[in-house]
Amino acid sequence: MKKQIIFALALSMSAFSFAQKKELKAAEKAIKSANFSEAKTVLSAVEPMIGSLDDKLKSKYYFLKAQALYSNGSASDSDVDAAIENLDKVGSTLSTDAGTLKTSMIEAFLKKGNEAYESKDFGSASVNFERAYNLKQADTSYLYYAAATAINVPDYDRALSLYEKLRDLGYTGIETQFYATNVETGEEEILGDKNTQDLYVKAKSHIKPGQRQTESKLPEIVKNIALIYVNNGDNEKALEAMAQARAANPEDINLLLNEANIYYKTGNTEKFQALLQEAVTLDPSNPELRYNLGVIATESGDVEEAKKQYEKAVELDPKYINAYINLSALVLEQEAPLVEEMNGLGTSSADDKRYEELRLKRQSLYKEAVPYLSKALELDESNLNAAKTLMNIYSILGETDKYQALKTKVEAIETGQ
Repeated sequence: MKKQIIFALALSMSAFSFAQKKELKAAEKAIKSANFSEAKTVLSAVEPMIGSLDDKLKSKYYFLKAQALYSNGSASDSDVDAAIENLDKVGSTLSTDAGTLKTSMIEAFLKKGNEAYESKDFGSASVNFERAYNLKQADTSYLYYAAATAINVPDYDRALSLYEKLRDLGYTGIETQFYATNVETGEEEILGDKNTQDLYVKAKSHIKPGQRQTESKLPEIVKNIALIYVNNGDNEKALEAMAQARAANPEDINLLLNEANIYYKTGNTEKFQALLQEAVTLDPSNPELRYNLGVIATESGDVEEAKKQYEKAVELDPKYINAYINLSALVLEQEAPLVEEMNGLGTSSADDKRYEELRLKRQSLYKEAVPYLSKALELDESNLNAAKTLMNIYSILGETDKYQALKTKVEAIETGQ
């Protein structure tokens, strides 16, 4: 009797397994006919029995479920995400088929992501780039694109989560670029890989081959993490994030500058200035650093230091327009106390004498500012602020011809002619 029961149970299990195979075959047939709704219905009947399936049938179930949910790319967002989850559960018995579907899905997500980015639909772009990453986590660049586009939405909470994941993964985005100069155009071109580079050089269409490493994206990632914390009012976490990055990369000047900017945003100009000085030590030929030190010195009322830093900035970069503008502003700011004193003088002979002294000092300031403004205008002919200031100076100095020339220039800039 006992043997009969066991035998009957075996028959029952066999029939049970046959029924499941039949359901899966029906789902597969529906998917081939693009009847994804029917496939999902059939698979939902199998789902309660998933625990009793062997590994081969489980793989089949998850693969079919992924196909049905994805619906050749026409599914809802929630179904697409569920399809990715099911695809990750497919075992080795269907790894080739799962890989083919993954590749197809990744290509579709990247296409949608790029199209969304081009149309400035950054939210959709970010979601599609993240989905591509979820299917191919070895390619962390997809996750980077997802984070960068989330910033553009702006969706800071989502961007923060993605950037922190990149940081924790140790992502730098550093790549080897193979390049060569196009003989016809004379321009340097990135050629993809070493084999492509060799082919072009061998064909003599390109010369001067070389390779280089791209810059790390870690400073940008950490900066954005920190800035999101600043935006959220959590300056402590912002500085903590930056400190961790700097501890790992103490010589990275970009990280140092990003930390300095956070201190600046939080109003700690003393720490900002100290970090800029540290940056100058690391990169003494950087005009931007000198300019920023000039700005801080100006805000602190240290005119001599500000002038020194601005002059160093234009020495390093003779085309640094803002440094010339700020140098002229430093000079002209000294006019205010002179004018105030002049307006407070009486009509005595002593007052008249003092007035003349102050007038000459004022003219001297104007003459000192002229070269800076002239240089700024030479570098940027459409700089209305420089043109107007220079025009007014020539008017006060009584240089009529120069005043008229600048007046004509100002009118042309204002009318866009």
